[in-house]
Amino acid sequence: MSADAPRIPLAVSALDLGALLCSRVCHDVISPVGAIVNGLEVLEDENAADMRDVALDLIAKSARQASARLQFTRLAFGAAGSAGARLDTGDAEQVVRGVIEDQRTSLEWTLPRVLLPKNRVKLLLNLVLLAGTTVPRGGVIRVTGAGEGDDVTFALVSTGQSARIPQGIETLAKGTLPEGGLDAHSVQPFYAGLLARDCSLSIGFTQDGDTVTLTAA
Repeated sequence: MSADAPRIPLAVSALDLGALLCSRVCHDVISPVGAIVNGLEVLEDENAADMRDVALDLIAKSARQASARLQFTRLAFGAAGSAGARLDTGDAEQVVRGVIEDQRTSLEWTLPRVLLPKNRVKLLLNLVLLAGTTVPRGGVIRVTGAGEGDDVTFALVSTGQSARIPQGIETLAKGTLPEGGLDAHSVQPFYAGLLARDCSLSIGFTQDGDTVTLTAA
């Protein structure tokens, strides 16, 4: 945070925030890891020899998925280097593609490859997660930036069928806790808001038909 930026008190304890982020990471990787376990069980079953190729394919696919999610969460939620470290936006693009792109969703990334302050890149990764929630049926997510150097700002434009701004996500990004408190689902937009304020930015959402624009400016 810049020296003249206002310091906003944390609305949740550091211990609770850390625990919830850990829960979020576990939630992201439990599905592919579980699929790997299921595949191994099939391989160990002598009565399922005809399913061996299917099981091996499942294990390989799930292992790649788990690896991609871990690489992403390491940058998006983890320390990712020492305090004051700078991260490569090219590395950010690589890990984003590993978790966002699939048969339903494509990514158009126009940011140049530069080194930016760690928390600004972590914010960008968290913005991509938020953008993904606005197109639940898939679509196109366009990632762009404005400005130069460390003061670059971001705009993510998501277009897809049934695009919408998820209920409560805007207030979470502004730092307002839900009535029941944070959980592993709601902690990510709340954390994105913390990162934005640390970078002296504000997260905003607008919608026009099947297009949702997410900005950090």
